[in-house]
Amino acid sequence: MAAGTDLSRPFVLLEGGYNREEVSMRNEEDGGLESLDGAVQFSNAKPPRHLSTTWHCIGSAKPDSVRIFFRQFVLLEFDEGIAGDKSADGKPSFLPVFRSGSCAERGPKDYMEDVHVCIDNLAEHYNIAEGRPSSGAFYGVFDGHGGTDAALFVRDNILRLIAEDSQFPVCMEKAIGNAFLKADYDFADASSLDISSGTTALTALIFGRKMFVANAGDCRAVLGKRGRAVELSLDHKPNCTAEKMRIEKLGGVVYDGYLNGQLSVSRALGDWHMKGSKGSACPLTAEPELQETNLTEDDEFLVMGCDGLWDVMSSQCAVSMVRKELMIHNDPERCSRELVREALKRNTCDNLTVIVVCFSPDPPPRIEDPPSRVRRSISAEGLNFLKEVLDGNT
Repeated sequence: MAAGTDLSRPFVLLEGGYNREEVSMRNEEDGGLESLDGAVQFSNAKPPRHLSTTWHCIGSAKPDSVRIFFRQFVLLEFDEGIAGDKSADGKPSFLPVFRSGSCAERGPKDYMEDVHVCIDNLAEHYNIAEGRPSSGAFYGVFDGHGGTDAALFVRDNILRLIAEDSQFPVCMEKAIGNAFLKADYDFADASSLDISSGTTALTALIFGRKMFVANAGDCRAVLGKRGRAVELSLDHKPNCTAEKMRIEKLGGVVYDGYLNGQLSVSRALGDWHMKGSKGSACPLTAEPELQETNLTEDDEFLVMGCDGLWDVMSSQCAVSMVRKELMIHNDPERCSRELVREALKRNTCDNLTVIVVCFSPDPPPRIEDPPSRVRRSISAEGLNFLKEVLDGNT
């Protein structure tokens, strides 16, 4: 990740939860890093040993590479029609406005291993706004296990790797898929980090109306479409039929819902003690599944969350809750907080991280029930039969 930017909003705090200020970075003309404050405080728990990371991924990043790539893309996107289909008068028919809120909570676990990122305006984030409206955004949820090294590494490098891939921006699907694998390989070479730690990864990269959701693991992205939940990712659990077949084909086993009896997900970055050499096919893969979506006016918001949320809540329940809350206060931050609170009430057993991304500055409109086209009536024969029944009971 390029220096000089905040990686995400500060976590919203709940009682007895995880208190962490996001890394603070200030841009220097030479692209250097002036300060890093990775202090973490825990309530009633000791921090995991993996938390004392060197953050070398930020220092080793090419500070101008992401800015250069995104500058080219942002300046071209309107000319190429990526921002939206043109109407008869030549103006974009629909262009989403991005605003987000996030909430993270340690929950019943001893340590917080989730991290996330929220960037509502990529052009502004990389100082290439030039008076243009927000036309690109990036969001991610990374559910770590065995420590936070893998989750932090992937969060801080994945966007840069997407932008630097040779397929960007011509073929976004390939660029994102390649970036996931490159992040996994680069992490394996990080000698100062614990490469036995692992993380799931769920990202949403948006340019204009085009949204690319990539997932490796059991985090989930759900689109709120006029009150209806549309799942944009699949939960990669070892006992899912397709994943189980893939695992067994590659010589792995699923025991009691765990990959090789060790891991509760079938796709993850890191966990190099469970993988073979780079490039070799193995049951545990970092390859993501991708979903491309053209946003329309019916697409109101996106909910991204780790499995701590989805273990106790359905996708439709989350969408209904968020829509109801937005109609009251129109604040995605409060919506994410309410989802976390509800999951805690339902006794989730995991860390909780939730991001709510709205695509409009306005709250969702009230949905009116469509008028019924069916006249509910009873025939004369039916009336006579009912009269006979009633008369027989008197």
